[in-house]
Amino acid sequence: MAIVIRVLERGDESVLETVAQDVFDNPIQPALARAFLDDDRHHIAVAVDDGCVVGFASGVDYIHPDKPRELWINEVGVAPTHRGKGLGKAVLQALLNAGKAKGCRAAWVLTDRGNKGAMALYTSAGGTEGVDDSRPDSQMTGYSFVLTN
Repeated sequence: MAIVIRVLERGDESVLETVAQDVFDNPIQPALARAFLDDDRHHIAVAVDDGCVVGFASGVDYIHPDKPRELWINEVGVAPTHRGKGLGKAVLQALLNAGKAKGCRAAWVLTDRGNKGAMALYTSAGGTEGVDDSRPDSQMTGYSFVLTN
């Protein structure tokens, strides 16, 4: 069976009942999954292999008094058994598409400069790196994605 990439919606929390090891930082809590999916500004794209979530990307869209709607990419995770197959990029792209569909004009993410895998993922997905120069010793770097045509 092929791996399916999809964006979860309100009522889809049962999809998160079966998750491969090391995809999320902690075990899924049903009440939190339901609250996440019930919030229209929360988004999660998943990769599902034979009924088991093996990858995800999550984010939040928001507005600010002086900026148009943006998507903050919170986290991307892929099961160790499924890494190197393009699933991180696939769930990230699905999340970016969901943000664009919601009217987000840009998306952004921060990562540790030592996380070479994340940096390669964000570059391969079209992100533009922008170093956090606010502190000379900063270990963080950011990537931005243009979501408008």
